[in-house]
Amino acid sequence: MSAAPPAGSGTTGSGTATRSRRRSVTILLSLAVFALAVDLLTKHLSLQELGDREPVRLLGGALYLSLTRNSGAAWSLGKDYTFIFPIIAIGVLGWIAWMARTLRSVPWAIALGLVVGGVVGNLIDRIFRAPGWFVGHVVDMFSVFDPYGRVFPIFNVADSALVCGVLLAVGLEFTGRQRDGTRALPDDRRGDTGREDTPAPDGTADRQPARAGDLGDTDGGRRDLA
Repeated sequence: MSAAPPAGSGTTGSGTATRSRRRSVTILLSLAVFALAVDLLTKHLSLQELGDREPVRLLGGALYLSLTRNSGAAWSLGKDYTFIFPIIAIGVLGWIAWMARTLRSVPWAIALGLVVGGVVGNLIDRIFRAPGWFVGHVVDMFSVFDPYGRVFPIFNVADSALVCGVLLAVGLEFTGRQRDGTRALPDDRRGDTGREDTPAPDGTADRQPARAGDLGDTDGGRRDLA
């Protein structure tokens, strides 16, 4: 008979890490699928309802529904190099898949899930929509403060998910939150680690080694006692 592993062994830690990773990857994929589904639905409805009509004014003019097809990025940047965008999107998806191997952070799972949903939503347009494979035009429909995108580029749900995911990822990086669920400490705090008095198992504080100045006081006390 083999002895059971003792409590607190590496087997328990490994199982916890595996469950944490599965949960994070599940959140990432679920959120990506949700964002993609909403993006595809809004594009389908826009093509059905907005194709032959003037922009629809909403929220007192703060938002307009204005159907457009964009061959480039924001403000039609790079419209003559449409084929580059699918290549970039595939590279981003590969990078996220590689990072997911060590993903154990729920906030990072949310950020990456939004990015994946946004990237895939626009990648489908690039691959399958007119005028052709890998040069398709992205369907956009939301315009703020102006019906024709003269204040801010017209965008879609995929763009919104992508931007929100990137902003969240940047915030996590600045606050030191790691994709494996740990949190990086600033350099000054990291250098102080282990120098503070911490309770010992018997309830007493760890004693710091005596300094040179303290030895003299100790000797003086001994002479008084003598």
